[in-house]
Amino acid sequence: MIAQLTGMIASVSESYAVVDVQGVGYAVHAGAHTLANLKVGSQAVLAISTIVREDSITLHGFNTAEERDLFELLQNAQKIGPRIARDAVEVLRPDAIRRAIATGDTATLTRIPGVGQKSAERIVLDLADKIGPVDLGGVPKQPGGRPGGWRTQVSQGLQALGWSAKEAETAVEKLDAEGADGTDVPSLLKQAIRLLGKR
Repeated sequence: MIAQLTGMIASVSESYAVVDVQGVGYAVHAGAHTLANLKVGSQAVLAISTIVREDSITLHGFNTAEERDLFELLQNAQKIGPRIARDAVEVLRPDAIRRAIATGDTATLTRIPGVGQKSAERIVLDLADKIGPVDLGGVPKQPGGRPGGWRTQVSQGLQALGWSAKEAETAVEKLDAEGADGTDVPSLLKQAIRLLGKR
């Protein structure tokens, strides 16, 4: 598994660059943000994600290991493949994506090409417990530690996953009345799903 390449940039096209490593040219797929930093004839160090399929081995290159790691993490969400994951890292910075997942900020995630409201909710649900510690950078919390606007976000998440508006409203009211102990939207959303699942 190739995790990093250090070599001379032999060529740069719209979607990939060729990195010459001791006489071997590696085609590395990358987004515009990464390709813009590569100059033909110059040395470069790229963080690499290797994707192995039955009929191909594809290298995806990034400026930093943080971008590569997030690219790989995003693909753990349902229906998120390499193209959308790479576009995510291109459109939003890694810290912005992690913060959006941690706070259930689906509006930010829908800025990623190919990600609608339902996909954004899925990303939050599938990855919230996998992103590790996140600096929320002053994201407002309500008394009791809950993020501002959690009721609306949890309700929208439930509806995106197939429950009716009335069912979503009932679950949110129950969470509020029971003093749910979640301090972020993904945790609250999971508790709401468990409540509805008991019915």
